[in-house]
Amino acid sequence: MGQSVNETPASILIIDDHPLLRRGVAQLLELEDDLELVGDTGEPQQGVGLAAELDPDMILLDLNMPGMDGIQTLKALRDSGYAGRIVMFTVSDHEDDLVAALRGGADGYLLKDMEPEEMVRQLRQAALGRMVVSESLTALLAEALRNQRTAPATPDIHSLTQREREILRELASGLSNKLIARKLDISEGTVKVHVKHLLKKLNLRSRVEAAVWAVQEGIDR
Repeated sequence: MGQSVNETPASILIIDDHPLLRRGVAQLLELEDDLELVGDTGEPQQGVGLAAELDPDMILLDLNMPGMDGIQTLKALRDSGYAGRIVMFTVSDHEDDLVAALRGGADGYLLKDMEPEEMVRQLRQAALGRMVVSESLTALLAEALRNQRTAPATPDIHSLTQREREILRELASGLSNKLIARKLDISEGTVKVHVKHLLKKLNLRSRVEAAVWAVQEGIDR
């Protein structure tokens, strides 16, 4: 095991309506010490409930599901106050889907045709709080982020408490909740609560969006 005793693995929940795919990802994660599957479901509504119950570090979310699609599920998760990482997992490389996912508060967008080893690598990056996007979509992403910056409400740093600003600064430098907790000598649960509050105050939908904004505003220094 390549982990120190106090390193807990990043917890992952899968919401995808293909049982075979869920099983495949589960088997893939079983081989990794630092990534742990804590739940899986093919029902989007149940997934929103599981997210509230389990509070996983990351959710792997299918884009195309019958009934409630991935974008609606993504919005329901963010509206319910889930502040962990949400990575879309899809067969769609359409710009509209990518933009809708980012605007809805996704932290990543991975295509299902990727190699298993590459997927594990990307999930590891996402667990650290970095945005992950399949390589073939990076040009689309750059364009989408440029367009996305015309957000309706301008975030206001002055609405944050001193502690929330500290956490935003660490978040912007790419630290995970676990590492922020260790650095500030508080519990990981407390960091999660602060992240949830600062996203709400800044009217931002994901930690990656908050990190991008903080870097652009020079708050990360």
